[in-house]
Order: sequence, then structure tokens, then C-alpha cells
Amino acid sequence: MSSLSLAVRDSGTMLRRNLLHARRYPSLTLNLLLTPVMMLLLFVYVFGDVMSAGIGGGADRSAYIAYLVPGILMMTVGGTAVGTAVSVSNDMTEGIVARFRTMAIHRPSILLGHVAGSVLQCVMSVLLVGAVAVAIGFRSTGATAVEWLAALGLMVLVSLALTWLAVGMGLVSPNAETASNDALPLVVLPLISSAFVPVESMPGWFQPIAAHQPFTPAIETLRGLLLGTEIGSNGWLSLAWCLGLSALGCLWADRTFRKDPR
Repeated sequence: MSSLSLAVRDSGTMLRRNLLHARRYPSLTLNLLLTPVMMLLLFVYVFGDVMSAGIGGGADRSAYIAYLVPGILMMTVGGTAVGTAVSVSNDMTEGIVARFRTMAIHRPSILLGHVAGSVLQCVMSVLLVGAVAVAIGFRSTGATAVEWLAALGLMVLVSLALTWLAVGMGLVSPNAETASNDALPLVVLPLISSAFVPVESMPGWFQPIAAHQPFTPAIETLRGLLLGTEIGSNGWLSLAWCLGLSALGCLWADRTFRKDPR
């Protein structure tokens, strides 16, 4: 069997293993999925009218739903990556990776299985949260089929970038609790982005913090794709963030995994 065939076979095996774990122990996935759903319902039904007036949508709650949903979808992507950090840390500390190291398998497939499994779970979570958003009134009437596909591709790229970072965090964490805490910025950063209100409406000293972080251009790009509005330079910025974070996370995870004795 060629090296490529071996890598594909072993990566597929590790992917199935991680998906089985997610199915048998769904509590972490459900907790990470419930958070964006609860945030969506809270901001729509409790703060919706006030927030809609604040962004210039008058008293029509539907205007704020259209603004809010792209940010909630990106929160879902970030939350899924937290689960990956916990899963990797569990594997490293419970001894299964040490066992894998003694077997004739493609070593990188251990990490590739986590990454592929996380991205698939992210896509499923985004679809479920998107279904809830549609059920409460979100409509994407201004977007074409190509823009819908581009929006899905963007979320996959963001998920890939954050997942590689989460894998690195899981590898260096001594236990699952630390891994969860280390990955917390992936959940917090969307809260201080343009997910809930425009950057221009924030205090002047806070605007650079909200604007110059990876989630804001990604959210603005997703918002433009889903609503059929202008994207500007946000598309290129979000692509650059995705590629840069993917390369950084992949390199960090690979080097850590090669030398980690656990």
C-alpha cells in the first residue's frame, strides 16, 4: 500500500472513531450547540425591538434577525472548535495516543481525524442553528445560490482555521478543563465583534479591538453573502485570517505532537 493510500485509510479510520465518540457522548456537542441557539432566541425575543431600532431598522424585529444570524453562525463555528480542544486533550492524557504511537499507522492521521470530524460536526451544527434562525423569521432573499455556497465555504474555512488552533491547544493542555479554558477566546471573541452591533456604534476606544480581530471581517463577509450586500475588503481580510491561522495552527499542532511524550 502506498503512503498516500495508507494516510487516507488511517485518516478515515480516525474520522470514524471521532464521529462515534461524538455520537456516544453527545453532551459536549449539545452544550456547545445550545449556547448559540439560546443567544439567538435571547437577542431576538428579549432585545430584538430595541436592538433593531439601534441599528436603524425601526421597530421591526426582522431587521435585527437578519443582522444577528451571521454572527450567531460564526459563534457556532467557534464553539465547535472548543469541543475539539477538549477531545484532543482527553486523547493525550488518557493514554490512547501513546497506544497509537506503538502501532503501524500514519501518525498525522490521528490529528487529521480530529480536524475532519470537527469540521463535519461544525457543518451539521451550523445547519441546525440556521434551521432555527429560519424558523424564527430569518430570510436570505437577496443572496444567490453562488453566494450561499460561498457562505458555506467561508464557514468551513473558518472552522478549519479554528480547529487547527484548538488541536494545538488540546495538545499542550494537561487536562480537559485546561483545554476548555484555553479555547475560551474562540467563544469570547465573537462577543466583542460586529456580531451583535455595528463596530461604528461602539465607543471610540473599543472600535479598534472589535475591528482588528479575525471574527469581525468573517462575520461581515458572511453577512454580505447571506443578505446580498456589499462585502468590500472584508472578503480578502477573512480569507487572509483563515489561511494564516490554519498555517499557524497546523504547524503548532504538528510540532507539538511530534515531540509530546504523553
